[in-house]
Amino acid sequence: MPLGPGKYDDLATHAREASSADAVIVIVVNGDKGSGFSVQTNGTAALKLPALLRILADAIEQDMA
Repeated sequence: MPLGPGKYDDLATHAREASSADAVIVIVVNGDKGSGFSVQTNGTAALKLPALLRILADAIEQDMA
């Protein structure tokens, strides 16, 4: 995961602040800035992201089957 702001960091900030979340992941496909992602997290929440992304990927695959 690259450090520093991503293409959609402004959108990630909005989502994180609006939800009072410890972490947020924004994934954009073919957006106005192209495809990309931004992650904002504190140190503790960052440790949970790999497992959360695996669960999400499994759920997407099951839905598409």
